[in-house]
Amino acid sequence: MIIERVCVFCGSNPGNTEAYADAAAQLGKTLAEKGLGVVYGGSSVGLMGRVADAALAAGGEVFGVIPEKLRAKEIYHTELTKLHVVESMHDRKALMAKMADAFIALPGGIGTFEEFFEVLTWNQLGYHQKPCGLLNVNGYYAQMANFLDNVVQEGFLMQEHRNMVLASDSPEELLEKFESYDPPQVDKWIDKKKRL
Repeated sequence: MIIERVCVFCGSNPGNTEAYADAAAQLGKTLAEKGLGVVYGGSSVGLMGRVADAALAAGGEVFGVIPEKLRAKEIYHTELTKLHVVESMHDRKALMAKMADAFIALPGGIGTFEEFFEVLTWNQLGYHQKPCGLLNVNGYYAQMANFLDNVVQEGFLMQEHRNMVLASDSPEELLEKFESYDPPQVDKWIDKKKRL
């Protein structure tokens, strides 16, 4: 799979430990050094700003997508390769997904989770076959991984679709997993006989 741009979902807040900001900066730097463009939410603050600043400082291209309503609240980044201002959150997510060849979620809050699970759902349903990964900084996503394992155990998710969630605490290793990603070729529905 050819990857030219990676969409990064992450918090507009920095979190409670410097490890999150360090990881965001490392991810931005790594992507730029590998010649991969960054697509993200367009903010200059929190982890979002750290990813963008580090990628730009390393000579990378960074494309921001931000709704008009959030331009002031999220303090849009003024030094990007290009900033796309859109009408709504739906437009933001659709454009980010269209521009990117892969997706990485750094630590973040509800918005980060929602963005990640939306592109993951699109993958599950066959709308795209782009790799989706979690950068598991300080074990941030460990409980989410356990939760997804439980969803499989309880019969709401196939193991093949659970395996779509790639994870690592290293940007380099996560990108290596992206390179060898093989999308599942199974139907979403676990037991068609049980469908109502």
